Amino acid sequence: MNILIVNGPNLNLLGKRQTDVYGTCSFENYLDELRRRYPRHQIDYFQSNCEGAIIDRLHQAGFSVDAIVLNAGAYTHTSIAIADAIRSIEAPVVEVHISNVHAREDYRRVSYIAEACRGSVVGFGLDSYRVAIEAVVGVNK
Repeated sequence: MNILIVNGPNLNLLGKRQTDVYGTCSFENYLDELRRRYPRHQIDYFQSNCEGAIIDRLHQAGFSVDAIVLNAGAYTHTSIAIADAIRSIEAPVVEVHISNVHAREDYRRVSYIAEACRGSVVGFGLDSYRVAIEAVVGVNK
């Protein structure tokens, strides 16, 4: 199975920013762990702070990968364009958030992309990505 992980704005700073919320592990280190855990699956990664680049990557990969795990960061709460991009592609998309967005500021409780996604995983730290991968691998066995 070919899985693409897409991370949005500020997630390039994982391990450095707000470690009380997001932890001290960089995403690159966690990605190595995921790849070791799932050696039978191809796990590719893309990160951008730019909404348009995220949309372009979804369009590019959305007809060739088996699944996409998407942490759109703050764009989750603002981007109708990313939601439309998800609706436009064939690959199932799982929304992921490291923190429990429902236990944070009110504006974080609204996801513009959730309705377009197959499902959402929130609040399990970086392990939210693993849970999302488990979900898509299990669905496509």
